[in-house]
Formats: sequence, C-alpha cells, structure tokens
Amino acid sequence: MSSLKSKRAIPENGKGFTSMDSTTAQRRLNSIHAHLVSVVDSAFSHSHLRSSPTAAEFLSEQNYSVVLPEKLQTGKWNVYRSARSPLKLVSRFPNHPDIGTLHDNFLLAVDFFGDNNYLGTRIRVDGTVGEYKWMTYREAATARTAIGCGLIHHGILKGSCIGLYFINRPEWIIVDHACSAYSLISVPLYDTLGPGAVKYIINHAELKAVFCVPQTLNPLLSILSEIPSVRLIVVVGGMENEVPSLPSSTGIQIVTYSRLLNQGRSYLQPFCQPKPDDIATICYTSGTTGTPKGVVLTHGNLIANAAGFSLAVKFNPRDVYISYLPLAHIFERFNQINLAHYGVAVGFYQGDNMRLMDDLAALRPTLFCSVPRLSNRSYAGILNAVKESGTLKERLFNAAYNSKKQAIMNGRSPSPIWDRFVFNKIKARLGGRVRFMASGASPLSPDVMDFLKICFGGHIIEGYGMTETSCVISCMDEGDILSGHVGSPNPACGEKYLMKMDGFIPGI
Repeated sequence: MSSLKSKRAIPENGKGFTSMDSTTAQRRLNSIHAHLVSVVDSAFSHSHLRSSPTAAEFLSEQNYSVVLPEKLQTGKWNVYRSARSPLKLVSRFPNHPDIGTLHDNFLLAVDFFGDNNYLGTRIRVDGTVGEYKWMTYREAATARTAIGCGLIHHGILKGSCIGLYFINRPEWIIVDHACSAYSLISVPLYDTLGPGAVKYIINHAELKAVFCVPQTLNPLLSILSEIPSVRLIVVVGGMENEVPSLPSSTGIQIVTYSRLLNQGRSYLQPFCQPKPDDIATICYTSGTTGTPKGVVLTHGNLIANAAGFSLAVKFNPRDVYISYLPLAHIFERFNQINLAHYGVAVGFYQGDNMRLMDDLAALRPTLFCSVPRLSNRSYAGILNAVKESGTLKERLFNAAYNSKKQAIMNGRSPSPIWDRFVFNKIKARLGGRVRFMASGASPLSPDVMDFLKICFGGHIIEGYGMTETSCVISCMDEGDILSGHVGSPNPACGEKYLMKMDGFIPGI
C-alpha cells in the first residue's frame, strides 16, 4: 500500500482552504448534498450520509468518506473528505472553538481539571522503585510559568527555539507548556538520527537554550565551540555542585532546572500568548537521504489535527496513560495534546523498556499506545507461553480465542467466561485496566490486530500519519471489526487524501 497526497492536502494554517471561487464551492456543495438522504426517505430523525457511488461496497456501507467533485489533473483519483465532517474541514474542537493554540488547550485543562493528577513518576527509596507520585494540573501550570519566566530572565526572547535533549519525564511536558505560554518554539533533540544529528539540529534551528539531563550534558559540552547560537543550558535532575561553570568568554550559562524554577518565581511575567499561525514546534525526522529534515508545525496545525481525531475518539478525566513512546516523535506529542484536553493522568516509565512491564503493573493505565515492534513481541511471547503451558491449557486457549473471534466478527458480545478463565491473565500484563489501545508508526499485521482485540478487549484502533501532517491522517472508527486497514480520513486533513488501491483498502 502506498499513499499519495496533492499539494493541497494540509492547509498551512490548519483552517481549511481560503482560495476557492464560488463556482468550485457550489459544485462541491452540490456533490456533498448528493450524498445526503433526506429525513423523508430515512427511517432516522436526522440526515445521514448516503453510500458513495464511487467507493467499494463495504466502504459505502460504513460511510467512511464522501466524494467531492474535484479530481487530480492526472489519473482518475477521487477526492475524499471524512464522513464525520462532510461540509468542511475541522480546525477547532467542536465543543471548544475558542481553543486555537496549545497554550489555550492547557489553560482549559487547568481550569477544568486543576486538582486532578496530571504528571506522575515512580519514586525510588533506598534503591527500590515504589509507587507513582503525582503533580496536579495546577501544580504543573505553576511550574510552567516559572520555567517560562526563568527563560525570559536569561534573555530568551519571543520566537526563540528551545531544545529538549532528554527522554520522557514530567519536566519535558512542563518545558513544552512553557514554550507555548511564552511564544517560544520547542525543538526535540535525540541521538537516534546519528552522531552528528544533535549538532546539526542545534545549528540548523539556531537554538538559544537547551534542556538536558546529566547523561546528555557531556555530549553538549564536547561541541560547545560548534554551537554558537546556544546561550543557556539547563540540566534537569542535576545537583548544583555537579554542574560545571563555564568561562564567561563562552557566552553560555549552565544552570540546574531547580535554579531556573526559582529564578522564574522571582521574575514573574505575564504570558506572551501565541497565535494559531505561530510556530509551535520543529520536529526533525530522518527523511530518506542526507541530513535530518525539520518539520515546522504551527499551533493551528496541531490543534486542528487533535480536534479532528476527537470526533472519533474521546477520553475522560478518569483515564490514566503511560508515556514511554519517544516525545521527540510526533505520535507521542500528538497524544499529549489530546490527553491534556481531557484531563487525563500521565504516568511516565522509568526510562528503561526492559522495566516497562513493571511500570504498567504499578500504574495500571486505561489507555495504551504502542507501535508494531512492541505488539509483535507481545504476540510472539504470549503464543510461545501458550504452547509451553501444556496440551490442555493450549486447547482451552484456542477454544476461547476462536469463540471470542467468531463473536466479534459477527458483531456480538463475546461470552465473559472466556475473559474470566483465559484472557484476564493476559490483560494483567498491561495492568488489567486498559480500555483503549492504539497502534501507529508502521503497519500492524491483521493477525496481530485480531490478537490484540481478542486478548485485551476494549477499543483497539490502528492509524496512519506523518510528522508533516501533525500526526493523524486516518484512523479506525470505534466498533470497526475489520483488520488490515487504517480507517477513515481525519476530518481535519482528509481532503485530497488519496491511496493507491491495488485491491480493496477501506478508509477511502
């Protein structure tokens, strides 16, 4: 399967197209109205979408999309838009159209969920890792303000790029919120792009400040003479007596995160609120050849994408999420925007994938996002354990698996007895409470997708996206029982979304 996009796939301002003459607009409106069934002809009390005459039979029945009158200049590709928003592209959350930036989104979260748990980490006592300790939304907001003011205190001006050179932890999210509140641009740094990538990104984006941890401080110090734009290095988790001082001739200051917090608290400044068209972040990807490519994303881009996704999937303040996917990648950045919007508690892993299962047992999340590499590993591990459990247990598992699969494929609720005697033990691997799972980054085998649905239950979806589109291009709808596809277009960026169809590919 390959994907194609026209140059008009993603509006730069995330608000839809503005240059459309009246003739084109009228043709589009007429075409969309042709998909609507009137109340008189419908058994329902409201209009719903008629099956697209150009789509495959299954696709038509599911009403994933509607066909617009435009076609590409070459070929016979149809132009589609999500059936969830057939008349226009989504640019704001339907229930909160006043949210136009990441800063707006977090302000709403603090107003609505201020005393709820937000950012959690496991506390180590006497060498033993214990339970999660939490920071509320309001406490995170206070820290956000202090960090932003601390940066201003050090002369970091509006529009400056700020590097984040460490893995997932609460401070990452707080610094990102500080950037949004004071119109700064966050730029993740990570080593996986190659040994020279960090230096390249710092210079290419002209970073003024870099947040790091003690483990990534030394690599930064080794290239100080080669990163002339940097004026401030902030060490997260570092001790004051362990932070080196640099000669004044370097023009660079090194402070701890704690000191920057205290400096900001003594130098409080009003927010410098961004506009939707302002740049929120630059995410660097490997590209196909050469140096890393910086993807420039505005606040409006990110909010529109999250808003479009919200039409299909919603969370709630009782949900708990585990953050272990790299925050340097758009998948996890996108997740964090949605989680804050709904007041979800975010617990962070210890930083070691080998201890992730222990973190899951301690946190017991209700939301779990993954990538095929991890899902494939779980799939193989569970099947291997079943084979080694003995003939009787293997037969019981197969009987339960086949019975539950048959019920799901026929749209019925599986018998709870199978979960009680077989699958609850498997669910316990993720803490026992997961109600929603999502997979992205690369294709997931249909067999593995079916396996996840049967063994873990709940709402399980697969999606497709790119950094350039602020993440989600398409995702499966709730209740979709067919595996091997990536669902319907995101209502925020589904227009001109095309897929080359060598066979039947739902979602278009």
